[in-house]
Amino acid sequence: MRRYHVTTFGCQMNAHDSERIKGMLESLGLGEAVSPDTADVVVFNTCTIREKPDTRLAAYLGNAAARKRERPDLVIAVGGCYAEAQRERIFEQYPFVDVAFGPGSIPHLGDWIGAGGYAVPRGKFGTHEHFAADLPTHRERRFQAWVQVSMGCNSKCAYCIVPAVRGREQSRRPGDVVAEVSALARDGVREITLLGQNVNSWGRDLAPEIRTEFGELLRACDAVEGVERIRFTSPHPKDFRDPVIAAVAECDAVCEHVHLPLQSGSSRILKSMRRTYDRERYLRLADKLRAAIPDLALGTDLIVGFPDETEEDFQQTLEVVEEVRYDSAFTFIFSPRAGTEAAAMPDQVPDEVKHQRLERLVDVVQRIAAERNAERVGRLEEVLVEGPSRTDTTLLRGRTRRNTTVNFAGSGKAGDLVEVLIEGSTSTTLRGREPALVAA
Repeated sequence: MRRYHVTTFGCQMNAHDSERIKGMLESLGLGEAVSPDTADVVVFNTCTIREKPDTRLAAYLGNAAARKRERPDLVIAVGGCYAEAQRERIFEQYPFVDVAFGPGSIPHLGDWIGAGGYAVPRGKFGTHEHFAADLPTHRERRFQAWVQVSMGCNSKCAYCIVPAVRGREQSRRPGDVVAEVSALARDGVREITLLGQNVNSWGRDLAPEIRTEFGELLRACDAVEGVERIRFTSPHPKDFRDPVIAAVAECDAVCEHVHLPLQSGSSRILKSMRRTYDRERYLRLADKLRAAIPDLALGTDLIVGFPDETEEDFQQTLEVVEEVRYDSAFTFIFSPRAGTEAAAMPDQVPDEVKHQRLERLVDVVQRIAAERNAERVGRLEEVLVEGPSRTDTTLLRGRTRRNTTVNFAGSGKAGDLVEVLIEGSTSTTLRGREPALVAA
């Protein structure tokens, strides 16, 4: 049996796409290899949001090319957003690549990597014809699953390449989403995450007779027997409307965790980014969410060094972080992407200023996250066990409803929901033990 290995870069949507890629390859008779070094087919599912994944991909491809010189029958495939952005240039830059395909072309992967794992060269891009929900799936955990509710994005953020590589927004029919959630529940899935580039604008492009909004989809998924946790990502603040807030507050399975990208705390920079909200509107929304949803954990995305960002603009970002007090944050240095409006803007911020601002931002984010996590010490938290701790195999690892990682002493197994008494914390994790072990 020939074997495959998939390396995934980027977001949760890419991770979900990789599950479909793995399922497709296994349907062709391939088995999974433990590493790319032992694989006959290597697939790189790429991201192109920032420069760093592009640089990492180049290194991975260099290693794959060296292996191919030793093994000419090695198949090298490049999929995902970078492949879609580069298209035929992939083969010019990396002539040893056999197959390339965009995120909308995953259903066609079997056209080029046939039965047994031998490639028919070249690729396909830009189809975005239909959802890949009917493709076979290789899930990493039997009790957790992603469910794609939409693909593409209609927003026009000045820095973002996603609409160009994933197309305009298309919503799945609500009945199809609920049917998939129901099938996953019957298969033992306890936690689902609804995925979309702008998940809370789902449904607005559907035909009038079935058109609805994301809040109603959350309620429909909440009603599926067997699903005990529901998450969703990523929402856009401009589309986070009252019915969605009410659904998060009222649905038992929907977790008390919202990822709410800010990007910048400066209204001037937000306007330049074309984010369509300002600082005050964002803060009102954060206040409304916290008022409606007790014990809510808020996460965010933050970009430093956007073109023409001044020290005053950056200070306004720090002020919002201090005011909102995020439980977690992904922090990024602005990376110009070819084909985006921001890449051609004047007054690009020098790299050394970007890095200095990022360090200052990370210090504030980590301090606040550590303070927020310290508030959990002494509480009982419901934890979904995911497996052994990555740092200490005598402990278990899992996540709370608020999406915080917990390392703990306990007797549960992967997929169990257990109560954990929190005894300590860091800026990123909690630690504790099951109450029975405390008494012992």
